[in-house]
Amino acid sequence: MTDKLALLLRELSNEPGLTQRALASRVRTSLGSVNALLSEAKSAGLLKEDTTLTPAGQDYLAPFRVDGAVILAAGFGSRFVPLTYERPKGLLKVNGERMIERQIRQLREVGITDITLVVGYLKEAFEYLIDLYGVKLLYNPDYSTMNNISSVYHAASLFEDRNVYLLSSDNWMRENLFHSYEPGSWYAAVHVSGETREWVLHYNKKEVITGVEVGGRDADVMYGPVYLSREFSAALLPALKEAYRTPGKEQYYWENVYLDLLAAKKAPPLSVNLQPDGVIYEFENLEELRAFDASYRDHSDSKAMALISEVFQVPESAITGIECLKAGMTNRSFLFRVKGKAYICRIPGEGTEKLIDRRAEGESYRAIAPLGLAEELIYFNPENGYKISVYYEDARSADPNSEADLRASMAVLKKLHSAPCRVSQRFDLGERIAFYESLCLEKGEIPFLDYAEVREKMNRLLSWIHGLHRPETLSHIDPVYANFLFTAEGVKLIDWEYAGMADPLIDFAMATIYAEKDFAYAKRLLDYYGDTDVPRERAEQLVIAYMALGGFLWALWAVYKEALGVSFGTYPLTQYRYAKEGYAHLAKTVKEL
Repeated sequence: MTDKLALLLRELSNEPGLTQRALASRVRTSLGSVNALLSEAKSAGLLKEDTTLTPAGQDYLAPFRVDGAVILAAGFGSRFVPLTYERPKGLLKVNGERMIERQIRQLREVGITDITLVVGYLKEAFEYLIDLYGVKLLYNPDYSTMNNISSVYHAASLFEDRNVYLLSSDNWMRENLFHSYEPGSWYAAVHVSGETREWVLHYNKKEVITGVEVGGRDADVMYGPVYLSREFSAALLPALKEAYRTPGKEQYYWENVYLDLLAAKKAPPLSVNLQPDGVIYEFENLEELRAFDASYRDHSDSKAMALISEVFQVPESAITGIECLKAGMTNRSFLFRVKGKAYICRIPGEGTEKLIDRRAEGESYRAIAPLGLAEELIYFNPENGYKISVYYEDARSADPNSEADLRASMAVLKKLHSAPCRVSQRFDLGERIAFYESLCLEKGEIPFLDYAEVREKMNRLLSWIHGLHRPETLSHIDPVYANFLFTAEGVKLIDWEYAGMADPLIDFAMATIYAEKDFAYAKRLLDYYGDTDVPRERAEQLVIAYMALGGFLWALWAVYKEALGVSFGTYPLTQYRYAKEGYAHLAKTVKEL
């Protein structure tokens, strides 16, 4: 709860001689209450008659001095793609000034210089602020898998026994809302007319929050900066640490912890700091930013937006309906519309220039064009891998558990394998394994302790397959069920990055391990595909061998990507198990092993 006397002293400390009417506005109370507070302060020896503070008044304010600020800047900002593919959201400029820099400058204006940025996504982009403003950076290793509860958890020591502003890097405040002294914890709020999906506040006559609900109408909502006193943090942090460690709460905001305390009637007082319209901005997407800052309408400083503008010969303002699509394991993609038609722009991910031969990918697209199997390309750059393709409205991915979908998908593979398509590149498992292995070793040791033993088993599999002199056709290599699109034009097989000449049986193996299915699943795919060039028993053996080698390959791939800072959770473990279990299975039936 706000200490009104301290609030009055703060305002007079900043500006002695304020009228009672001005004080009433700033302290958010009545003229009568201001008069009573002035009398109380003078009687206690806190104010002189001219309303300047006495030493005792300064001592009264001392416990309310703000010790520092923590700015949350770890997140990706998916609603601002493609801009946030190139820089964190907090580093976007608004009216010529980066949002996070504006907050840092406002903090420093009131004497707050102990400022820590909690970073994660593109953390290196914030490094220059250390020299420019003397801030500190704190890395949140959970930024890609947890919500902002993890950022506050990793910064917990900065709140202990301290008065601290808790801010988001992507807020923009027209006016400086910060002060050297804060007489009570608060959450900024604005009034929203009409329907809202924001967090709606309920509070009493003393402006202390009594309840919060998601969504409402004509309401005051949580919006913008927060100030947490040492007393508030002492109550919040134990509950937050417990929630952080609780399975199922990975996507908690730190505010969810406060709401839990509020529901249990254990929450410390948190006041509403209601601001007038036009003071605080939380831009939800590029369209809102365009409406506020006209420079973003046609000059967003985004390579992807500039490319689309050039390809379609339209101004950036004509690029609308931008949505972040789920990031793939290799690339990032987003949906956009131009002249009412939908398209997808693909941006290569970290390290793909070493992993993918884009010229070879382009050759594959040209080779299969007569078959009508792939997505329709609008633009493809073999130098950097940028791709723009048609987005199929109302399309769906194959269901990996649907027999009808799998049969239709295998029919597409059969058409591909049977076609006289030839390309210059081969997908050589032995060569790829050696290549990914070298990339991993450049970054350090490969973390699997039995790697040498498993590597030797993979060598035996490679030697066995080499001795069979398998025929090669153009193979997709990445036929995961999500890459089979069921459209009004028929089934499309998309994303040909890894395609090359290979034993066609490799596609069954890759389809299985990408879906994290078992050997029985691979055999079902063979059933739906129909006859192959070898007896069924040999075909199954080869598919299992390719599952083992593919798993080994993609485990190395994931280890390398993780060394670049991209987390894949349990994926490398799952793929490594295919290598070990596939070899163990084949060792029972293939005498050459």
